[in-house]
Amino acid sequence: MNNIFQELRDRGFLYQMTDEKAIEKKLNSEKVVFYCGFDPTGSSLDVGHLLPVMAMRMLQKAGHVPTVLIGGATGAIGDPSGRSTARNMITMEEVAHNVECLRSQLSRFITLENGEANFVNNYDWFGNIKLLDFLRDIGSRFSVNRMLAQKSVESRLENGLSFLEFSYSLLQGYDFYHLNKEFNCTLEIGGQDQWGNMVAGTELIRRMYDEEKEVHVLTIPLLLNPATGQKFGKSAGGTSVWLDVDRTSVFDYYQFWRNCDDAMLGDLLKKFAIELPVEECIALAACENINRAKEILAYEATKLAHGSEKAAEAYLAAGSKFGFADPENKVHTTSAIAGIDISKAKDSAVPSVEISAELFGGDGLWICKLLQEAGLVKSTSDGRRLVQGGAVSVDDVKVTDVSATLKAADFSAGEFILKAGKKNFRKIIIKG
Repeated sequence: MNNIFQELRDRGFLYQMTDEKAIEKKLNSEKVVFYCGFDPTGSSLDVGHLLPVMAMRMLQKAGHVPTVLIGGATGAIGDPSGRSTARNMITMEEVAHNVECLRSQLSRFITLENGEANFVNNYDWFGNIKLLDFLRDIGSRFSVNRMLAQKSVESRLENGLSFLEFSYSLLQGYDFYHLNKEFNCTLEIGGQDQWGNMVAGTELIRRMYDEEKEVHVLTIPLLLNPATGQKFGKSAGGTSVWLDVDRTSVFDYYQFWRNCDDAMLGDLLKKFAIELPVEECIALAACENINRAKEILAYEATKLAHGSEKAAEAYLAAGSKFGFADPENKVHTTSAIAGIDISKAKDSAVPSVEISAELFGGDGLWICKLLQEAGLVKSTSDGRRLVQGGAVSVDDVKVTDVSATLKAADFSAGEFILKAGKKNFRKIIIKG
């Protein structure tokens, strides 16, 4: 095996560890079964969830065995970590639906080839546990004093914390114990805000066995935008960027990476262009053609999430609209983007929205309402501000009147391009 531990360090994936030297030795000399958990509190992951997924993919490619845990049980509770208030409760039917959605999304990153991966749902073992058995066998091994000292609990005591959420740490700790027993899983990875819950698992395992068990946890630092201090994962408009193509189109997903903050480029290349050597990522971040480096990042990140064909379509569509940063491939890269024929550039991947012709009837459809219907703004008030700022155009003709309306008869082809700002646009298809 290569020195995967050093590569994780070079790419900035290491934060806290139970025993750094022991983890490094195991990862560089043994085949390690490890796990990371994802709670299905929604039907889609967003890019803010992807850091541990990238680490899992790297570890799998280095020869280790990932166990992807989707929390059908813990998702019904909701992790209190990093939250000031309780999550809204969702039905068990919604949880089950979300489990399948997340399983499908995560399987794009973690492969099941040759059986070298496990996909599990913790409802499969929690669903049949009797309360008294769990309290006697597991609850007796947890210290309330220690649980109260966890940041995720301590920060909530003033505003109130239900017993439901307080019990979350027990369930996550039991997950590690169960996976250790069933799959010989000896390492858990997760975000830095999960440290307390994760360590609870190592302590439970040691208390459940007579002999000493060597198990460890490794956390990944949160990724923050140095310019704003905000947690990574939001678009410039403040909306989440989802893996679900019905919520974020492939084109918009690509554009999110293409428009990343300059100050974050180096970090993003190392963490999300993981198919490229780390030395190349560093070189790309330092090259003079920063827009080409961003194109490569966007292509690589989109390829992992949606496949190489969709990534190429998004790259060509963006290039046809905004131009290509390096049409002669002068910037060296081992990325497959260098082999894409840009003469095939077209608008096919431009996100489109169908809008009923009825909305264009009468006096026509108000431009601010159209922006909202197209998903380019959250409200007509936001649309009004964009028009007033000169950021809105229809088929490259700027709209300056906030009272402007559009009629279906104005567009003989039945479609047009609506643009909000320099990079956000939709192909509007008038239906019916």
